Amino acid sequence: MDIVGWIIIVALFIVGMAGAVYPVLPGALAIYFAFFVYGWFFSFAPYNVWFWIIQTLIVVALFVADYAVTAWGVKRFGGSRLSTILSTIGIIIGPFVIPVFGLILGPFIGAVLGELMSKAPLDRAIKVGFGSVLGLFTSTVMKVILQLVMILVFLIWVF
Repeated sequence: MDIVGWIIIVALFIVGMAGAVYPVLPGALAIYFAFFVYGWFFSFAPYNVWFWIIQTLIVVALFVADYAVTAWGVKRFGGSRLSTILSTIGIIIGPFVIPVFGLILGPFIGAVLGELMSKAPLDRAIKVGFGSVLGLFTSTVMKVILQLVMILVFLIWVF
């Protein structure tokens, strides 16, 4: 059963890390769930209240950063509120509508459409679209780093 437990834990870590890049996957929640799998298969004894506080704060930071950093990219390049909303929608539906490139094109198109609907000139709309992609990439890097920290904290705590 130990092998099965570790296979599930590692699989959840992999899904979590993939979720940092592909927003349809649960990301941080998969990693968080892996901690419970470890407890169910092995023991909850290594965990204390500080472990859960640290991990929960990281998850909250991930959720906030995920939307805030992408919105920051749009705002930083002069985007409107509508552009921010549409770029976020583009992040969510882009990968489904345009497989492979939808993750990048979704927020770009959403931000550009938001600016054009706000009567902005095309050159500004494109600039804001690039800002949304920059925000997405920055957010992705932050998610990868924070999720790796989650896994490292788990490994240090358990071993």
